[in-house]
Amino acid sequence: MKMIKPIVNILKIIDNYNAVVVGFSGVLTEGDGLKSEAVSALINIKKAGKKVILLSNTPQRVKTLAMILHQNKVPLSLFESIVTAGEMLHYHLKNKEGNFGALGKKCYLLGSKDDKGILFGLDYEVVDDISKADFILMTDVANITDTVETYQPELEYAASLNLPFVCAGNDTSTYKNGKICLAPAAFAEQYAILGGNIITLGKPNILVMNYALESIEEEDKSKVLLIGDNMSTDIKGANLANIQACLVSKGIHMTYLGEGYIPDVAKTRELSKNFDAYPDYVISNLRW
Repeated sequence: MKMIKPIVNILKIIDNYNAVVVGFSGVLTEGDGLKSEAVSALINIKKAGKKVILLSNTPQRVKTLAMILHQNKVPLSLFESIVTAGEMLHYHLKNKEGNFGALGKKCYLLGSKDDKGILFGLDYEVVDDISKADFILMTDVANITDTVETYQPELEYAASLNLPFVCAGNDTSTYKNGKICLAPAAFAEQYAILGGNIITLGKPNILVMNYALESIEEEDKSKVLLIGDNMSTDIKGANLANIQACLVSKGIHMTYLGEGYIPDVAKTRELSKNFDAYPDYVISNLRW
């Protein structure tokens, strides 16, 4: 197991890197608002001559995420590229590559009835009856209190019909209305237990990681740092891509890791073992 070093600001280590891959939810955001010190840190990282890639498992399309950043006065010029799971899923559904080619045209939205623009402009029909669907798509829960049991009857029925379950991102928990709640991958996991076929797209998938890294053209991977708050997606993705990683402890794992200004390294090590994902650093919040 690698040594995990606690740091209080990113300035201490940033000179070791040429590029930074940063997550959105839990790193730049706190609930539904942006963390001002995290945005300031990104601005300083850019001023230091480092390339910055925004890589998010959000089901939002890139245009929507860029609009959110712009509305919050975050300069889009900070980023070499913005990559979202929603945009990649839209692309694959449009081009019907691989598993996506056999999905069919009729889609049932599980949970939230907002497809986040994933289906916009595509030749898919959203149906209200699972029995008429060719596959199910989940972008979000309908309510923050929803549990796996909330959707169990629909999941069981869909599994009995052998319908593929499609979702953007591999996060099992996320933020909604300022609260931590279950994310689509939690329901995908249950669907797999029921014997259903799941199709997910997002971190830590190595294809997604490599796609994001293409925009910086950095041959020396030891010069790339990922900053994320999720062990199973961000840190695992960094490990698979063979780049270094910094975990933000006051993110999705805050309940376990605590709210201290100085991160709890012992608990971070325990969490790493549980997820088999190992950061090089842990910081309470992204700050300069």
